[in-house]
Amino acid sequence: MKVIEHINRAKEKNETLISFEVLPPLKGKGIEALYEHMDPLMEFHPAYINVTYHRSEHEFRKNPDGSFKKVTIRKRPGTESICAAIMNKYNVDTVPHLICGGFSITETEDALINLQYLGIDNVLVLRGDAAKHETAFIPHPDGHRYAIDLLKQVVNLNNGIYLEEELINSRKTSFCIGVAGYPEKHFEAPNMETDLAYLKAKVDAGADYIVTQMFFDNAKYYAFVDACRAKGINVPIIPGLKPISTKKQLTTLPKVFSIDLPSELCNEVLKCKNNEDVEKVGEEWLLEQSRDLKKNGVPVLHYYTLGKPHIIANAIKRL
Repeated sequence: MKVIEHINRAKEKNETLISFEVLPPLKGKGIEALYEHMDPLMEFHPAYINVTYHRSEHEFRKNPDGSFKKVTIRKRPGTESICAAIMNKYNVDTVPHLICGGFSITETEDALINLQYLGIDNVLVLRGDAAKHETAFIPHPDGHRYAIDLLKQVVNLNNGIYLEEELINSRKTSFCIGVAGYPEKHFEAPNMETDLAYLKAKVDAGADYIVTQMFFDNAKYYAFVDACRAKGINVPIIPGLKPISTKKQLTTLPKVFSIDLPSELCNEVLKCKNNEDVEKVGEEWLLEQSRDLKKNGVPVLHYYTLGKPHIIANAIKRL
């Protein structure tokens, strides 16, 4: 079932859905590592599971003669197969991430066709981050530079338009398309107004819903929703939530994701003697965020589980 269908059905029942985002296991770990991560979460009957995609990385390795060779490495392979495995084991819908970086448009079309064959009818389209060795995002020479271009390729397939124009009676796909939104502005956007204009362009081009970057102050989410509605963006806006779990995150999260952490949360974390105490603070904060968002009728509570599923599970049990 499509994400938007899940949302519409829940709306009729006045329910708030739960969804999770997971990482594919590191190469060499096997699918069991993912199942161990997900098992504690499945008791909450998530409507769908997002599966992230991580582009290849490049390393320079020294040859015996002293020269160097460039080596391409994928540390977390198999997003398509991971989605299929999750659907098969848990009988739950999945949402694979599609990114621009590292893909040609032909490879993107092939991936979409494979997803269609697997019975996956949801995708989250993203530009993706710059590669580790890049100071700014550099697209594949034959790929997309912006998420809206990737989105338009998915929309074209939904209309039966493939890269090979001579195809006759080509079958239309039926992907439900999600895009990312940033309550605190994308770090590359010059201002919020510009960022909202880009977001509206994606919605106008065919995006069915928006899922937000993580935030720790619900007021920023509500202000973002109000700004979107004032801009004429009327699709569902799903809040993305993540628990804080280490003191180090007080500096890494703002740096990596360009977000603010409320002073009240920071003060509580700084009082903690160890990360076990931090996890308790993170759980309480996540629970209060979730309760408030649910009370205010959000369509879905979307949890970024990356590495700490037990904190999220503990909070949802109390929700």
